[in-house]
Amino acid sequence: MEGKFYTIDQVAELLGLHHKTIRKFITDGKLGASKVGKQWRITGHDLSVFIEKDNDKEGSEKINEELNVDCYTVEKGIEIVSERISVSAVVDMKEIEKDEYIRISNTLIALANCKDPEVGKSSIHIKYDEKDRRSKVILWGSVKFIEDMLETISMLTEK
Repeated sequence: MEGKFYTIDQVAELLGLHHKTIRKFITDGKLGASKVGKQWRITGHDLSVFIEKDNDKEGSEKINEELNVDCYTVEKGIEIVSERISVSAVVDMKEIEKDEYIRISNTLIALANCKDPEVGKSSIHIKYDEKDRRSKVILWGSVKFIEDMLETISMLTEK
């Protein structure tokens, strides 16, 4: 997502929200965006930060994660470095029937809710367009979480 720019309509579609809601997030400063001519553009980074904010509401930890900085804590005189790496991914699946979408989404949601400590704070958003037979899966979380989810999607969509 890093090098890509999104329009308000694209972000609204990805998140399953109305474009006016996305505009309100921009005006309220909740979603970073830049004006290009007369239109707003949202970077992949700003979208990742927005998704991350939505999943983490814990004060200073939230700030550290938004800035992608290492968090240093002192415990019994020993300095411990906690690396924070967050990954986001968008999976676009074409020609997916509704029953296949339901099977895939139920499996992914069950995995996301497994309470595995390696999953940490993570999120999954799934959207299905019945008319176009397309599904989008938006993932945010630890490297391990994204790896497991992508592996599961790959396994579930093999023919």
